[in-house]
Amino acid sequence: MAKDDVMMVYATASSRAEAMQIGRVLVEARLAACANVFDGMTAIYHWDGKLQEEDEAVLVLKTTAELLGGLTARLRELHSYDVPCIVSWKIETGDPPYLDWVKGELRKS
Repeated sequence: MAKDDVMMVYATASSRAEAMQIGRVLVEARLAACANVFDGMTAIYHWDGKLQEEDEAVLVLKTTAELLGGLTARLRELHSYDVPCIVSWKIETGDPPYLDWVKGELRKS
């Protein structure tokens, strides 16, 4: 994977407020070009041996492969969960002007 490959990062947060705070910090630090927050999600999962059901917010971030490690580490520091959901994938295709904008908004090494 090339260091300038654009990546999408999917993460969940305990609330809209937490997702907004994390997104704001990551964009201000230029680890993410953009953060989208989707509120009103419900997570159903097992934790501590019990079935859980909790309201969450989803955070979708745009970054590059080069910055993914730093973004993930900072997101983990800011997050309230013991084991936050943080997954990413490479964008295979996209509108070139948009992908160029993403790359231009990020911190340079």
